Amino acid sequence: MDGSTLTTPEHLGLSSARLARIDGWMRRWVDSGRLAGLSVSVLRRGQVAYQGCCGHADLGRGLPMAPDTVVRIYSMTKPLASVALMMLYEDGLFQLDDPISAVLPAFTRMHVYDGEGRDPVPAERGITYRDLLTHTSGLTYGFMNATPVDAMYRDAGVDFQTSGKTLAEVVDLAATMPLLAQPGAAWNYSIATDVVGLLVAELSGQPFGDFLHDRVIAPLGMVDTAFHAAPDRLHRFAANYARGADGALALIDDPMTGRFTRPPAVQSGGGGLVSTAGDYLRFCRMMLGGGTLAGERLLGRKTVALMTSNHLRGDMAAMGQARFSESSYEGIGFGLGFSVMLDPARAQIVGTPGEYAWGGAASTAFWIDPAEDMAVVLLAQLTPSSTYPIRKELRVLTYAALTN
Repeated sequence: MDGSTLTTPEHLGLSSARLARIDGWMRRWVDSGRLAGLSVSVLRRGQVAYQGCCGHADLGRGLPMAPDTVVRIYSMTKPLASVALMMLYEDGLFQLDDPISAVLPAFTRMHVYDGEGRDPVPAERGITYRDLLTHTSGLTYGFMNATPVDAMYRDAGVDFQTSGKTLAEVVDLAATMPLLAQPGAAWNYSIATDVVGLLVAELSGQPFGDFLHDRVIAPLGMVDTAFHAAPDRLHRFAANYARGADGALALIDDPMTGRFTRPPAVQSGGGGLVSTAGDYLRFCRMMLGGGTLAGERLLGRKTVALMTSNHLRGDMAAMGQARFSESSYEGIGFGLGFSVMLDPARAQIVGTPGEYAWGGAASTAFWIDPAEDMAVVLLAQLTPSSTYPIRKELRVLTYAALTN
C-alpha cells in the first residue's frame, strides 16, 4: 500500500462494523456480474483504516483484484497535472490570470461558437491559466457529443488519448477550433488539462511526462504510476470493460495487448496515467498534509488551500453544466484541478463543505475531506463511469462509518 500500516479503525474514529459493510457492498456488485472487480481504500488521520478488494482485475485470466492492481485512472490524472503546473506557479513563472497565449501563441486570437449557421465571434479576452484549471476556458471534449464544436474536435482528430501526433501538435490543432463559450463564462469539461501539460513542458523546459515524473510522481514514491503499464507490471494490470447490450461485461481493452501496454505518442495530462490504490493514497496524503509527504514538499500549504477553494461564481450547475457522469453539480464548485463541495444538501449527497474530489472514465474516484482528515480511493475498470452509481453509494458507506 502506501507505507502506512493498517490500524484499528476505532482508534481513528471509525466503526469497524460499519466499514465491513463495504465488503458486502463490493460483493453484491461483483456477484451480480455488473462489475468484474473493485477496490476501496479509506485513509483517516494519516493511517489506512480500511483496504478491501473484491472480484477480478482480469476475468479472462482469472487475475484477482488486489491492493497492487494497476488500473487506468484516466481523469484522475488531472489533479497531478494541475499540481505540476502550480509548482511552476510557486516558482514565479506565471500568474493565474495571465493569458496562456504568452507561452502558447496558437491561442492568441480565439473565436467563440455563436450558434449553428453563424460565424464564430472573436473572444472577448484570452484564455488564462485559471480558466484552464477551472474548466472555464471554452474548450471542450470531442467525446461529449453535445455540440457542433464537439463534432469538429472528432472530425479533426483532437484526441489526446489516441493521437499519433505530439502533444504540441494536438494542442495547436485544438487552438484552431472555436470555443464553446467566452473564456471564464461557463464551466465545461474539456481538454484544458492537456493544454496544462503543454504549459508545464514549455515553462519548465522539460517534456511534460519527465517533469511530472521527476517533480511529482517520484518524490511521492508513486512507483506504479506512469503513462503506460511497463512489462514488469503487466501481470498486475487490470482489464477494462463496458456493459454490453445484454447487460453482461464486455472486454474493451485487453491488459496484455491494449494501448496502455506501450508508451503513448502523447502523454496526456487530462487522462493518460495508470496507477494503483497505494500510489494514489500517497497523492491524497500529500494533499491532506498541506503539500508535503514524508519530508518531501511539493506545494506550499497556502497554494493547496487556493487550489481546493471554489473559483467559480457559484456552483457548476449555475455555470452551465448541471450534470456530468452520474453526478449532479448542484452544490458543487470547482477549484484549480478539483471539484469542491459547497453544500451537501444542495448536492443531495452526504459530505462536508470544503471536501474536494474527482474521478476517471473507468469508474475510478477519490475524495479528500480535510475537515474529517480523511481520504477515500475507489478503483474499478468499467467504462463509462456513469454506468452505475457506485461513487455515490460508497460515499454513504464511508461517511456512515465515522464515529468521531
